[in-house]
Amino acid sequence: MTEQLSKRLQEAIEIKQAILSDTKLLEQIGQAIDELVFSYRHKGKALFCGNGGSAADAQHLAAELSGKFYLDRPPIQAEACHVNTSFLTAYSNDYDFEVAYARYIESVGRPGDVLIAISTSGTSANVVKAAQKARELGMRIIALTGSGGGELASIAHICLKVPSTNTPRIQEAHILIGHLICEQVEQALFAKQ
Repeated sequence: MTEQLSKRLQEAIEIKQAILSDTKLLEQIGQAIDELVFSYRHKGKALFCGNGGSAADAQHLAAELSGKFYLDRPPIQAEACHVNTSFLTAYSNDYDFEVAYARYIESVGRPGDVLIAISTSGTSANVVKAAQKARELGMRIIALTGSGGGELASIAHICLKVPSTNTPRIQEAHILIGHLICEQVEQALFAKQ
């Protein structure tokens, strides 16, 4: 068992080292931070979507932005599209789960808002449709994916591709990248207070 645990830990370390040495990816993370800061400074908000573990990550990161990360500061608007379960289940039941996130974004998204679309494969149909709808509305799209990027790579303004095809390792890296983004957005908006 110890050998398997060591192997998984080593995989996680190697992916983080690959991110650290990927200048392009680090620059893209910086661009994602700039997109969010710009949106917040112009009265925008962040919306998040994903499925399964990525939905949990979406909710986690929205909470970090809307509540606080490190600083005791005013709240900023961020929400995960799936937290209104009555809407999500009713709309999915009456129409189609594939378009439920897109419908939610259509109701609350505005030009200048940012959608953070999380999908390890980049091909989750409901997340792809959400990104398409966000683009139609004039929102900016930041995607968090695995190495391929899938359909999200061609829709997103910024696609942060974790250099892996291993779903658990990608999700771990998504939270790391998300935490980096939340920390720097908070610093940019509130560090002088």
